[in-house]
Amino acid sequence: MTALICGSLAYDTVMVFPGRFREHILPDSIHMLNVSFLVPSMKRNFGGCSGNIAYNLRLVGGKGAPMATVGTDFGVYARWLADCDVRTDHVLTIDGEFTAQAFITTDLDDNQINAFHPGAMDHSHRNPVPLDAGVTLGVIAPDGREGMLVHSMQFAAAGIAVLFDPGQQLPRFDREELRGFIERSRWIAVNDYEAQLLRDRTGEDVATIARRVEALIVTRGAQGSVIMTGGREIAIPAARTEAVVDPTGCGDAYRAGLVYGLMSGYDWETTGRIASLLGAIKIAHAGTQNHRFTAGEFADRFRAAFGRAI
Repeated sequence: MTALICGSLAYDTVMVFPGRFREHILPDSIHMLNVSFLVPSMKRNFGGCSGNIAYNLRLVGGKGAPMATVGTDFGVYARWLADCDVRTDHVLTIDGEFTAQAFITTDLDDNQINAFHPGAMDHSHRNPVPLDAGVTLGVIAPDGREGMLVHSMQFAAAGIAVLFDPGQQLPRFDREELRGFIERSRWIAVNDYEAQLLRDRTGEDVATIARRVEALIVTRGAQGSVIMTGGREIAIPAARTEAVVDPTGCGDAYRAGLVYGLMSGYDWETTGRIASLLGAIKIAHAGTQNHRFTAGEFADRFRAAFGRAI
């Protein structure tokens, strides 16, 4: 089986301000804010939901490829993916645009000031789902709004099973659009906040949404996750992590585990634990694609975490 992962590819520029924002932002002058922060520490990471999921899927041994639109500055990221044995033949370059990028400044209190430039991501609808690439599983991850809608419909028309992961783009869709996504998807993955938002936006409770798909997966951070399928709820424990360094990208790592489990034919109890362990490995590393392991190392960690083999 081969997975096609529709979503963003982005650069994450992370800067650290060795002070506190509150000492430089005057509450009574917030209406005329004009501040500058010296950031001696800066790192550029490779990210984006599609890239993160594909990277983790490859690490664990799955076959998949990101599908995204990028800018003319994508070259260094493309070389990184090639070095990681992640395919880029479904990545479309948009002339005159930058690859999507986030600029994140963090202070000593872990407060953040973020800016996000979507760039080429907003052209994702121009990159159609291929019908001759042997795709057997599709992922709709956060991407350009129109692209998410179009790709969902294209997967459905092609009869390809879809995992719907709306993420931070969920608020951009209205009730009927979200109900359409649910109707065209076989599985849905959200965090606990997104589950509540999905309920409010669709007017349907979580149990009703779960009955409309094969499985609804809700992640709950350190409290683990729950998989609602076939009228039952399967509790998945959070895997123990070596350290809590950076939660960015943990959700994408978890979703890669879901895709791997589905492609491998594992039951939900095993699939959920694979996903949980991938998230735990990622959180111990800064950045979204800076962790590495072999198949043997992953199997050993799985046994240590859950007391049984995969």
